[in-house]
Amino acid sequence: MKKIPELLAPAGSLQMLRTAFDFGADAIYAGQPRYSLRVRNNDFGKIEVLKQGIDTAHDLGKKFYLVSNLLPHGGKTRTYIKDMDPVIALKPDAIIMSDPGLIMMAREAWPDMPIHLSVQANTVNGASAKFWRSVGISRVILSRELSFDEIEEVRQDCPEMELEVFVHGALCIAYSGRCLLSGYMSHRDSNQGACTNACRWDYKVKPGQQNQSGDVVLLQEAKRPDDLMPMEEDEHGTYIMNSKDLRAIEHIEKLTAMGVDSFKIEGRTKSPYYVARTAQAYRAAIDDAVAGRPFNTALLGNLEGLANRGYTDGFYERHHDKEYQLYMRGYSLSGRSLYVGETLEVDEVNGRVKVDVKNRFSVGDKLEILDPKGNQDLVLDAMWNMSGEPITVAPGSGHFVWIPLKIKGQKAYIARYTNEPAPVETESACATCG
Repeated sequence: MKKIPELLAPAGSLQMLRTAFDFGADAIYAGQPRYSLRVRNNDFGKIEVLKQGIDTAHDLGKKFYLVSNLLPHGGKTRTYIKDMDPVIALKPDAIIMSDPGLIMMAREAWPDMPIHLSVQANTVNGASAKFWRSVGISRVILSRELSFDEIEEVRQDCPEMELEVFVHGALCIAYSGRCLLSGYMSHRDSNQGACTNACRWDYKVKPGQQNQSGDVVLLQEAKRPDDLMPMEEDEHGTYIMNSKDLRAIEHIEKLTAMGVDSFKIEGRTKSPYYVARTAQAYRAAIDDAVAGRPFNTALLGNLEGLANRGYTDGFYERHHDKEYQLYMRGYSLSGRSLYVGETLEVDEVNGRVKVDVKNRFSVGDKLEILDPKGNQDLVLDAMWNMSGEPITVAPGSGHFVWIPLKIKGQKAYIARYTNEPAPVETESACATCG
């Protein structure tokens, strides 16, 4: 019987946590702002919220991993144990850490607490995995820069270590998160959780004066027109450009066969809809892989509907062959969709739901209803405002409407089918998430 890998989803709020579990996640990861690499859009800074999240996970038979993965300067090492003692008392299922000093302190203070090694530690070989195993680490989150062959080598070199890999979400332009660009540009250190996503800003290339080494290329950021930065390039390329987003759902079957223990989705600052869509898709891919069913290419189209900067499967395969390229283009683009709302209230008497509108949609649109108990499609034939008056358009964020809909649970997310390209987000988390 094949081992069933864990599906690990991000959570920046209790709503995201519940959504992740409703749509198929086995575990979530979340962290307090002071000691994890997520300062903004993080509700778990309050210990009462953290307790509620951990208790909810355990009541559902799920797991809650506490992210504590920053690379601390001296001041934070001196407060770490005192600050974290009441958090550890809440009994998270593991701590995700990267700094050797903090790991040593945690092992001494809480010897029974499992520790997972963050991707920030950049583990790329089996010897490193053996070392971390020798100091009490139970799971290694492998660096994103590894290929299938290299992951397989780590698996063979250290079979007793649990291995976790990222399969979806933002990618760093630096080596798995160790980026100085945000600190250089805006004095906000990504390694302390304050990344401004400087790699994703709007840059223009300007010609400079020629010198002995050839043409000088200057980089201009849209909001800093007078701050021209020289851009250097070597035989490998330049290092200040926007990365595509990771999507490796087509590789779940292969990674499952290798014995990978956990598949991780990036995105603690994303929306509950993002968590619903990704968790549902990857849950289906994992279940198919374990059951021996072929990969369902419709899942690729489902993920196209999420805001993204174009997708890549990262470093898993160095060179894609012709068959792979045809395989990737073989799914229908008609399945693209745009997130337009979430249900707030169910009116069973009148067979309708109250919707918190996120993006514009209209009567006549074909909608997809993401429901933990089973998705459904419908063509919207009526809509009412909060006064009960018929309307034809839900204008956008900030509005609330009623639509005729019966959902199977108490919460669902609504998307509008569109053949337009997936939207590009203007702001997103950096990928240094665990």
